[in-house]
Order: sequence, then structure tokens, then C-alpha cells
Amino acid sequence: MDNNENNKKTGFCEAIDSLPFWLKLIFCIPALDIIWAIYRIIKGVETSNAVLIVVGILWIFPGSVICWLVDIVTMLINGKPILT
Repeated sequence: MDNNENNKKTGFCEAIDSLPFWLKLIFCIPALDIIWAIYRIIKGVETSNAVLIVVGILWIFPGSVICWLVDIVTMLINGKPILT
């Protein structure tokens, strides 16, 4: 979670961003969608974005019920899950 002088994200977020599309899509399925919730929390901390932190925390619980569908749809349309 270190930032360099250019405020470029590094660490966990950088690793997730560099994964191939098909693996990111697999991370959207219900049991693995928690990875995107953790990604949102870490990215929120890195960028000091309180809304993203709250969304990440809330994504953990309802994420297993319905939010994973939102992630899959936005991943297929935009190439990345919503709010990432």
C-alpha cells in the first residue's frame, strides 16, 4: 500500500490491476467476490476515499447475495467492476 511521489497505486491494487481479464472475471463469482471488496477497501485507503472504503466494507456482506452480479455485468461492459 505504498504510494510513490506520483501518487501511483502500488502493492495489492497494482497486482490485481495487472491480472488478465479472464481471471478478474473469475474473481466476480459469488465466493470470490470478496477479493473485489478488499480491493475497494485498500484502494479507498490508498486514495483517502471514504466512500470507497464504506462501499468496500458493505460489499463484503451483500456481495455474496447480489453485488457479484453487478460486478460481472460491469466487468463485461466496462472491463472492470463498478467502483474500482
